[in-house]
Amino acid sequence: MVNFVLIAVCIIAGMLFKATKSIHPDAHKGINTWILYLALPAVSFKYLPKVQWSTEMLFPIFSTLLIAVGSGIFMKYYCKYKGYSRRSQSTLDLASGYSNTSFIGFPLISAFYGESLLSIAIICDQTMFLALSTLGIISALKGGSKSGNISAKFILKRLFTFPPFLGCIGALVISQFVDLSFAEPFFDKLAATVGPLALFSVGLQLKFNGWKKLMPQISTSMLYKLILAPAIVFGLALIFGIKGDVAKISIFEAAMPTLVTSSIIAEQFRLNTKLTNLIIGISIIIGFFTSAIWYELIGLFF
Repeated sequence: MVNFVLIAVCIIAGMLFKATKSIHPDAHKGINTWILYLALPAVSFKYLPKVQWSTEMLFPIFSTLLIAVGSGIFMKYYCKYKGYSRRSQSTLDLASGYSNTSFIGFPLISAFYGESLLSIAIICDQTMFLALSTLGIISALKGGSKSGNISAKFILKRLFTFPPFLGCIGALVISQFVDLSFAEPFFDKLAATVGPLALFSVGLQLKFNGWKKLMPQISTSMLYKLILAPAIVFGLALIFGIKGDVAKISIFEAAMPTLVTSSIIAEQFRLNTKLTNLIIGISIIIGFFTSAIWYELIGLFF
């Protein structure tokens, strides 16, 4: 409940600031720069060195990647059927394939399952973050390109100059040689700004005019994100005989609403930020109810 109030306050605050015109129209760009260059890399340095990699953790890694890849395939055929542009396809892919596994996922897991299972949730979160920093950026680049075709060299250049991706690589490599525990308080402070500032940025950019016209895209995105994605992971767990806490948390994290950072990337690569922000806002509200339903379903089978 506390987390829901915080989410609402951050988004509404952004909308109010925009409405009063007391803030620069491009203020969200400065906020997004902070998130991209400092806060998101700090998330990697906060969590990745603590991850205990094991064979058991292959399922949450595989399922998180599968959701991202599945979103790309699902939206490709949906947009082709509807005759939507490559830009719309990338926007929907970005808004549908990446879950809010930390800012919303962690508190809900603590509430439903207890804090002891956050270690599994961290695996899902960091895998999702790596997928967003690679697959998500490649999709965004293609959507932001006028021709829709970009060279592998250009993709690699943008990928290896994208701060969150560099943060992931840096955290994985440096932590193998240097004990970063002394810097944990610093990383904690920076990482804590991601959720509130990203939601505030969403509020600054959120526009409800014309939302009815976008409802087919919004509802399709939420169909995949809140229903199909967790259903896929649910089915895989049953097929491969994955049981216990690993199955529960993997499915539950897959059922989380759209990642708020998707809005920052959509804005960075000139995608449809209006559509992305509407999906984020609506999916968060509906996601609180659907996650409770998934919790009950997971309890019946696992």
